[in-house]
Amino acid sequence: MSWLRNPWGKPRFLVAVTTLYVVWSVIPVLIAVVFSFNNGRSRSVWQGFSLRWINGDPNTSLFHDPALVRAMEQSFKLAALAMVIATPLGVALAIGLQRWRGRGGTAANVLMLIPLVTPELVMGVGLFLIFTRLFGFIGRGTWAQAIGQVTFSISYVVVIVRGRLASIGKEYEEAAADLGAPPFQVLRRVLMPLLGPAIFSSLIVVFALSIDDFVITQWLSFDQTTETVPVKIYSSARTAPLPSLNALASVMVVVTLASLALAYVVYNRFARNQGEAADIGTIGGGL
Repeated sequence: MSWLRNPWGKPRFLVAVTTLYVVWSVIPVLIAVVFSFNNGRSRSVWQGFSLRWINGDPNTSLFHDPALVRAMEQSFKLAALAMVIATPLGVALAIGLQRWRGRGGTAANVLMLIPLVTPELVMGVGLFLIFTRLFGFIGRGTWAQAIGQVTFSISYVVVIVRGRLASIGKEYEEAAADLGAPPFQVLRRVLMPLLGPAIFSSLIVVFALSIDDFVITQWLSFDQTTETVPVKIYSSARTAPLPSLNALASVMVVVTLASLALAYVVYNRFARNQGEAADIGTIGGGL
C-alpha cells in the first residue's frame, strides 16, 4: 500500500528509469563522437586516437572536404535566418494572441497550434507543392528552406513567450501606464525586458529546431549546395561513409551543447538581474 501511495519514492523507480533513458540516449552519440577521433577508416573498430578526420587528412578530413563544409555553412545559414525571422514574429504573435479579447481569438489560437500537431512529412509535402506550384518564382533552395523552418518554428516561440506573459501578468504594464508611460514605452522599457529570458530561450529553441530539421529541409532542398548537415548525413550514410562524417556530427553536437550552455548562463543572468531589481523595488516601496 505504501508503494501505491508513492510509487516514485523508494526504491527510487523514477530515478532508475530516468538514468536508463539518459544512458540509452547518450551512448549512440558518444560512440559517434569517439569514432570521429579514430586513426583508421573503420567506424566500428578502434584503431588509435587521431585528429585525422577532423583536420589532419589533407583530402578527406572534415575541414578539407568541400561538401561537408558546405553542409555546415548551409545549416548555420538557415539557423541564423530562422532565428532572425521566427523569433520577432513569434513574440509579436504571442503578445497579440495573449491580449486578444475579441471574436476570433479562439480560432486564431487553434490555428497557431496547427504546426505543432501536423506531421512534419505532411507539412514538408505541402510546402513543396506551394513552392513548386504557387510560388514558383521562389522555388526550392535556401529561401524556401528558411521559410519552411520559420513556418513550424513560430509556434514554439509563441508557446514559450505566452507562458512567460502568463507568469508575469499585466501588473507591471499597468503600473507603468499609471505613471504616465505611453504604450510604446511600456512595450519597450517594461514588457520587452521582462520577456528577455523567454525571447532568448526562443532563439535557442529555433536554433536547435533548425539545426536538427531533416524532413522539411530535404523536401525544399534544390541541389547539393542546399544540403544541410542532417540531409548530408542521411545521404552519405547509405553508402560507405568515412569517419569524417562522424567528425561532422561531433562538431554539431559541440555547437548544440555550447548553445545550451550559453542559454543557461544568460538565463541565470536575466533571473539574477530581475531578482535584484525586484528586491530594490521592494526596499524602495518599504521606504
